[in-house]
Amino acid sequence: MRLTLVLKSGKAVVQRAFILSAALAASFSVGIGETLSRPAAESHNMIKTLPYGSWPSPISAASVVEGSRGLGSLNFDGGQLYWVESRPEEGGRNTIMRWAPGSEPQEILPLPWNARTRVQEYGGRSLLVADGTVWFSNFQDQRLYRLVPGKEPQALTPQAKLRYAGCVLDRARDRLICVREDHRQEGEPKNTLVALPLEGESAGEVLFEQDDFVSAPSLSPDGSRLAFTSWRHPNMPWDNTSLWSATLDDSGSLLDLTPHNKGVDESVINPQWTTDNHLYALSDRDNWWTIYQVEEDRFSAVSGGAVQGEIGGPDWSIGESYYELLDTGKILARLDRGGVQSLVLIDPATSTHIPLPLDSVAIYDFLREDDRLFVINATADGPATLLETDLGGGRGTVIRRASDNRIDVDWIPAYRPVTFPSGDGAKAHGIYFPPTNPGVKGPSGSAPPLIVSVHGGPTASTSPTYQLSKLYWTSRGFAILDLNYRGSTGFGRDYRRSLYGQWGIADVEDAVAGANWLAGQGLADPDRLLIRGGSAGGYTTLAAHAFHDTFAAGASYFGVSDIEALARDTHKFESRYLDQLIGPYPERKDLYRERSPIHHLDGFSAPLLLLQGLDDPVVPPSQSEKIFEALKSRGIPTAYLAFEGESHGFRKAENQIRALEAELYFYANVLGFDTADTLPPLVIERPAKKPGVDAAD
Repeated sequence: MRLTLVLKSGKAVVQRAFILSAALAASFSVGIGETLSRPAAESHNMIKTLPYGSWPSPISAASVVEGSRGLGSLNFDGGQLYWVESRPEEGGRNTIMRWAPGSEPQEILPLPWNARTRVQEYGGRSLLVADGTVWFSNFQDQRLYRLVPGKEPQALTPQAKLRYAGCVLDRARDRLICVREDHRQEGEPKNTLVALPLEGESAGEVLFEQDDFVSAPSLSPDGSRLAFTSWRHPNMPWDNTSLWSATLDDSGSLLDLTPHNKGVDESVINPQWTTDNHLYALSDRDNWWTIYQVEEDRFSAVSGGAVQGEIGGPDWSIGESYYELLDTGKILARLDRGGVQSLVLIDPATSTHIPLPLDSVAIYDFLREDDRLFVINATADGPATLLETDLGGGRGTVIRRASDNRIDVDWIPAYRPVTFPSGDGAKAHGIYFPPTNPGVKGPSGSAPPLIVSVHGGPTASTSPTYQLSKLYWTSRGFAILDLNYRGSTGFGRDYRRSLYGQWGIADVEDAVAGANWLAGQGLADPDRLLIRGGSAGGYTTLAAHAFHDTFAAGASYFGVSDIEALARDTHKFESRYLDQLIGPYPERKDLYRERSPIHHLDGFSAPLLLLQGLDDPVVPPSQSEKIFEALKSRGIPTAYLAFEGESHGFRKAENQIRALEAELYFYANVLGFDTADTLPPLVIERPAKKPGVDAAD
């Protein structure tokens, strides 16, 4: 029978779910204005001893989600700062905010408008502000709109199957230059670079259409030169891309179109111009993405080469910027070393990298305006913040927080980067978070259950940022290994590509090896190893269950169970991605079947929770439904939650809450421990045990 779940609203819904990408991670936090504090026992210097998993925690699933907001897409115009803000409590809607010094942030895009584009399904920068005018892509109809704050938005593009992203303003010709994705024809959508007049409605004049994909338009300050990148199937933008530049004539046509890296196997991203029309870009030709000055086909590293870290990242979305060229000749850049990011000031004349004194482990966006610096900055001990500071990196002014909550530092685990041996003599990386609760400890001589958390992409990476979604587990007595398996970004091109041809093997080996290594260190209970992941991480979770017996249970968020089905039925951007990760299809159909968990059901023996969005264009719900029905038929404890209106990743607060509570309920049931929480019921096929404090099913 199909699983039916009764939600808090009382509405009964049938559920189904996947994410094969670096899908957007929700920003989690506690309810606005709340401060989480330690248990009363601790205030009397009494530390209770309780089984791991049963520890009481003030961090509820609701507090993880409520009051949170995502921050991104910084723009500066007319002395005011603009950004896009996502809100789970509004169904994941993206609004536009504005701030001026001495004032409070102000929302300028009211309901129901939603500033989000679906180009390449993962979107990108949907906001551009210049000369007092705001341009944005509206999610519901994917049209571009012109907004003068205080007035009703006016459509700039027609009602048609068109999507736009990454727009730049061409002032000299009164137009925008944008990436357009055209879904009006049969088959794959067509990605082109187009020009849009600032007045009236237009689908756009095509400027470039030679490749399967185009991205990152960059206009020189004087409007005379245009640079952009493109690539062709089966490449992804982190594989092999072309860098182009052209001169613009008075009418705006492209003249002297020049490919700068023809025939070179490299990923070139994020082109930018200096004020005197010198072209810069990021390339990973020397293993690490770093900054180059480009003259014809000559690439000159501006800082003496790589610094064992990435200035750059996988362009899942359009419009990412990793550096800024300063008038002084120096360069401000976002440097990623093994998942830990910082802002550095690069002096090409001396080949030095000077870190700004910001307390950061992740930089989500930054923008420089004269001597002012705006940064969306994340730390290990507090919610991400939008800051105003200067190039000296002083603390500066907090403009906006991803959450208005605070938490006692005693609840925050002391993270530890780890490197451990894996298959074929390889090494893999991760970040270990021990269970942490100031009022409770585990029984003497015992070790905690371990959750191996597997990110998506697979080219994404994890960092030790403050996330209540992690503290939800560690405060209850779970340890976490945030895994940066082979294929992750932040460790160089060679490490990223070491997954190619090995997806479903190397990533799974790393998850198994990391769990066993920590158990061998006495940091995890070898009988209570868990694995969870979304998108590509969901596939790794399923593959670990199909091909190994290491994990006692797992949770797959929109994971791929049938790779062959995904190869036949997914969107254009990822339609050939599997050529790299597995092999060309259908020529290597044998490998697709060999590595698809759905074809190895006899390997499944551990309980599994499946969670899915019913509107997922990347991983169809049928993927999760098939694995659920198969496990149910074999009598393996399993449950399936599907969410109406959710895409590739859950954006609605109520669904994020429900998913987290269901996961805790599931682990408690199948591992046989009592929770300190009263959790809503979850229908589990062949349940092993009901949590002791749970309400009756």
